[in-house]
Amino acid sequence: MLDIKWIRENPEALDAALARRGAAPVAAELVALDEKRRAVVQSLQDMQSRRNTASREIGAAMAQKNAELAERLKAEVATLKETLPQAEEEERDLTAQLNDALSRIPNVPYDDVPVGKDETENVVTRVVGQKPGWNHAAKEHYDLGEALGYMDFERAARLSGARFTVLTGPLARLERALGQFMIDLHTNEHGYTEVSSPLMVRDDAMYGTGQLPKFAEDLFRTTDGRWLIPTAEVTLTNLVSGEILAEEKLPLRFTALTPSFRSEAGSAGRDTRGMLRQHQFWKCELVSITTQETSLDEHERMTACAEEVLKRLGLHFRTVTLCTGDMGFGARKTYDLEVWLPGQDTYREISSCSVCGDFQGRRMNARYRGKDDKATKFVHTLNGSGTAVGRCLIAVMENYQNEDGSITVPDALQPYMGGLKRIEKGA
Repeated sequence: MLDIKWIRENPEALDAALARRGAAPVAAELVALDEKRRAVVQSLQDMQSRRNTASREIGAAMAQKNAELAERLKAEVATLKETLPQAEEEERDLTAQLNDALSRIPNVPYDDVPVGKDETENVVTRVVGQKPGWNHAAKEHYDLGEALGYMDFERAARLSGARFTVLTGPLARLERALGQFMIDLHTNEHGYTEVSSPLMVRDDAMYGTGQLPKFAEDLFRTTDGRWLIPTAEVTLTNLVSGEILAEEKLPLRFTALTPSFRSEAGSAGRDTRGMLRQHQFWKCELVSITTQETSLDEHERMTACAEEVLKRLGLHFRTVTLCTGDMGFGARKTYDLEVWLPGQDTYREISSCSVCGDFQGRRMNARYRGKDDKATKFVHTLNGSGTAVGRCLIAVMENYQNEDGSITVPDALQPYMGGLKRIEKGA
């Protein structure tokens, strides 16, 4: 959430930032609503002050035996007592309207974020590794998995409908191996603390990281009003919700390997074959809680940690800086890691690493204080995939496929596969 004080002082800057995102201007509307709210607040404070003063004056008038003045003051206090609840209700209503309006405004991009309308205008930052060179034609992951007998979409559809997959045998183990490899790398070498967190959360948690209220249709909700997490970013970031942290304890770095649940409401007809876009998938999430001064450096560090996963697996990928029109709602800057998929003959996003500034910290009321400081500041937050396990499974299958349809297990994963070096068709 953006600071209304900053918006009052920089309305043109907000509208210019929204224009870079391809969004309509809203500063004038927000400032007008805030001015109306502030006028009611001031009126409320004046009435409360006058009520208190008049109550004291009643006592003084009665002490002076001025009954006429005392009665007038009593009548004034009675009128104020009737008027105050109406003003308080108006103030609550206007505050709720303002907070709701603010909660729907996306974050302000950093100045170095490229301006563009969509993913076609993202900027390639670096390219790592080489595309595999084969003499045989590349197959897509679903053709490979079904031919091996370890990937079943028909049974998954009978169980749950579209956008689910059943993996068995060595492919199920390969998916598990990828998740374990990622979490071990981030905890043992990258300094992240592993967290086992809930998969269902309340409204406040979804609001804190920006999924609510604007993106409710992208989520799954339980019958008792909880939400299934679309990413462990929600729980990991909200670990500090409502807290005041000691600056010297920052940064905090958390990671979790969890299922994620997404309705894919806006993806009808997209990636309907295979397991690229699922309602349920495993993801290794990275979250950092930092100070204002260190958040940009932390963004580079987090991105490097995610890149290291793909490097260790020997996968060819590129890192792109998202343009303003392709960035997520809460981000100020985002790097996407796009892995090469030979079967599709294209790059596909496998990780997004975003720096959010104090956008989420303000929504969560999460702050920090320096050792010698009286005032607090809102924390800066970052999140990234380190990486999406299902998509990494696809990348490994397609990049390590052999002409006979078998799949070579990358060296980094063999210890997690009991030493298995090749996945071959089941008997």
